[in-house]
Amino acid sequence: MTPKVTFIVPCYKLAHLLPECIHSILRQTYDDFEILVMDDCSPDDTAEVARSFGDSRVKHVRNETNLGHLRNYNRGIELSKGKYVWLISADDRLRVPDVLERYVNLLERHPEVGYVFCPGVGLFEGRETRVINANGGEDAIWNGRKFLKTLLSANIVVAASGLARKECYEKVAVFPTDMPWAGDWYLWCVFALHYDVGYFAEPMVNYRTHELSMTNELMGRDPRICIDDDLMVWERTKRKAREAGHKAVAGKCRHLMGHAYASGMMSPRYGGRLLTLDECHASQERLAQDRNELRRLRAEFYVCLGDSYCWRHEFGRAFRWYAKGLWHEPSMLRGWLKLFSLCLADTGLELRKGRRTAAVKG
Repeated sequence: MTPKVTFIVPCYKLAHLLPECIHSILRQTYDDFEILVMDDCSPDDTAEVARSFGDSRVKHVRNETNLGHLRNYNRGIELSKGKYVWLISADDRLRVPDVLERYVNLLERHPEVGYVFCPGVGLFEGRETRVINANGGEDAIWNGRKFLKTLLSANIVVAASGLARKECYEKVAVFPTDMPWAGDWYLWCVFALHYDVGYFAEPMVNYRTHELSMTNELMGRDPRICIDDDLMVWERTKRKAREAGHKAVAGKCRHLMGHAYASGMMSPRYGGRLLTLDECHASQERLAQDRNELRRLRAEFYVCLGDSYCWRHEFGRAFRWYAKGLWHEPSMLRGWLKLFSLCLADTGLELRKGRRTAAVKG
């Protein structure tokens, strides 16, 4: 019999945490599933632990060579037999026994929904900490394109909580192997271009933080990886959005890229000032598809740099960057409005603060 759901459980040096993850799946009230423990040549006793559960639904798959986490994910997706695929790391776990049943019921009733997720609860040294990524107090089905406008600003999908149709991976995309930090975020974005999204308000998964976590490993290696991955999420989603005719989504991606470059130069968003102006220019030339797109991206970047100087009350520098942005893209109405508000000095700044506060509250 073909299982309805495939759990993909990637495991590397996490054999000591694997039992918690697997038992949380085996306790589910919905039992039509298989579990693929994707052992990426782990040097610990992952194989022995994976074979210890005494349940035919738990299958140990050991790669012949170490593939790295993204290729390991993709191999699990390729081997999966389920209609739905849930990728959950060996260090995370399900919190409630009926989460799978609730997810499957929603997806079976709503074929337009591509994936479903919920908030998580942090787990540190065996203790639950705080709720992660709560997105409202009610269950919902969101229009994918509308949800995408929110999702683009930050990855609000807890990776351990997402159950997707296998057809999303087959028809839209699998994990891009050159995006170690934000590959899952990219997939949630491009899936939302083509499908609606289901959401349960109850936090039903645990997301564990510890020294072996992928986030800690990547941040410790080089924080610039995070900037590069964020930029590629927006650039590649922008291309997909343009292909699908969603110009507003493409425009938002471009603006977020400009803001990320400015943040990399001017603010501690990524843990410090990590980029120089020349590095920003080189990155933009590498990512832009053509000269027109490069011109638009430069304009967004310069206007966002102007914003950074404006909020620091360095109005002369802000004026120069706004003007430089408008020279690249004279039709940018937002740039002209910012330049005009700058001419009003403190009054204009107060007006912009009021608009920013209203936007956050809205």
